[in-house]
Amino acid sequence: MKRYGSMIKVRPEFLDAYKKYHAAAWPEVLAMIRKCNIRNYSIYLKDDVLFGYFEYHGTDYSDDIAKMAADPKTQEWWAIMMPMQIPLETRGQGEWWANMEEVFHCD
Repeated sequence: MKRYGSMIKVRPEFLDAYKKYHAAAWPEVLAMIRKCNIRNYSIYLKDDVLFGYFEYHGTDYSDDIAKMAADPKTQEWWAIMMPMQIPLETRGQGEWWANMEEVFHCD
């Protein structure tokens, strides 16, 4: 299992809508997340910054993420979410959510 953390900003004018969508996340999107070996997925908010955390339990992360990206229902969800978000300027090339380095963990 590998832990992942990432960050992005949410546009203030979309904050309520963003929360409402995630309070009733689409079952097909949730099923795809699980199908792609992602567990314990959480998104936290502070001011206008979103912090995402999940645990990956698969063996080929790139393949699973490509499978998720190819899913039509996930694409539909992302098409709604992406205009609500502002990627961090410091994100890596090709990233939407900026990946973070894990520097400490305690079980």
